[in-house]
Amino acid sequence: MRDQFSEGLKTALRARDQRRTATLRAITAAIQDRDIAIRQENRGPATNEEILAIIQKMVKQREESFAIYAQAGRADLATVEKEEIDILNEFLPKGLSEAEVDAAIVAAIAATGAEGAKDMGKVIGQLKADYPGRIDFGKASGKVRAALS
Repeated sequence: MRDQFSEGLKTALRARDQRRTATLRAITAAIQDRDIAIRQENRGPATNEEILAIIQKMVKQREESFAIYAQAGRADLATVEKEEIDILNEFLPKGLSEAEVDAAIVAAIAATGAEGAKDMGKVIGQLKADYPGRIDFGKASGKVRAALS
């Protein structure tokens, strides 16, 4: 994934695309921050899963900002946030549809042998392992809870 970001940054710099350049630099800086934090734990550089989590967090932050700017009537700032969200989403794997999420939850419940709400952590852990970066776990946890009750 790191190569993808560096190549994208080079392309954006050549094209003089300021928004894409700034967004890719922000991604690179966030990854470097994570690498520094990991180094203190005596581990190697951030894994692809950790990088996906960083990008997802960045998307979520920009979505919140977009909503605030849109509500405040600041279309200019909302547009900037929307453009950054679109750029960040290019690097995320395609998310699962609602039907696919439901099927994944049923499969995870069967795979873990979950029987009640106390087993919710097992099911979420299974989903995170099987579908990293492809499911919004904020929404999926409610569906898992409903399926287990």
